[in-house]
Amino acid sequence: MNKVFPQGENDYTAAGPKAHPGGEAGCGPLCCSRCGACLSASLLFLLATLAALIALVTILGLPSRTPGAQACITLTNRTGFLCHDQRSCIPASGVCDGVRTCTHGEDEDESLCRDVPQSLPRFLVAHCGDPASWIYSDQKCDTTNNCGDCSDELSPVTVCPPCGPGWWHCPSTFFKYCDCIPRRLCRDHIQHCSDRSDEYACPGP
Repeated sequence: MNKVFPQGENDYTAAGPKAHPGGEAGCGPLCCSRCGACLSASLLFLLATLAALIALVTILGLPSRTPGAQACITLTNRTGFLCHDQRSCIPASGVCDGVRTCTHGEDEDESLCRDVPQSLPRFLVAHCGDPASWIYSDQKCDTTNNCGDCSDELSPVTVCPPCGPGWWHCPSTFFKYCDCIPRRLCRDHIQHCSDRSDEYACPGP
């Protein structure tokens, strides 16, 4: 029968230091290396998960709670509001009009519409001759008397380009127009210009 010799806490076997079952106590170089590798793998997994979530939000185009409004130019060459999908450009006058035009409704967001016009971005607002009056920026120089005093169409408040094709330049007698009237109104036996040029000088449509 072999004799068993008791071993103390600091006894060594021929193979080296005393082994600890399951690695529960102590940590040699190899063990520490594995711990570090596990920690690094966990961090990488968390970062990968975060990146995946960000990519998902970007792809789905989910709206932000505090959207950063961006200006754009509409197909009619007017100032517009860029939706969060970065593709849709709606007219400035389509913001806070009670109709959700952007896919996610950011054009009617509470942060934009809570105190119009103060809560609107500056690029969406144009001021009239009367400081208390305002219009949307895409309503300026559109040949229509939106301010009520033609200050959105005439100097010195606003400088607009000449009347475009399909329009006749004259001082209008109709409240709706200022200094341009549609050519379709010419020679219709109704005076639309104060100088009556719409009836004798305008070539018509």
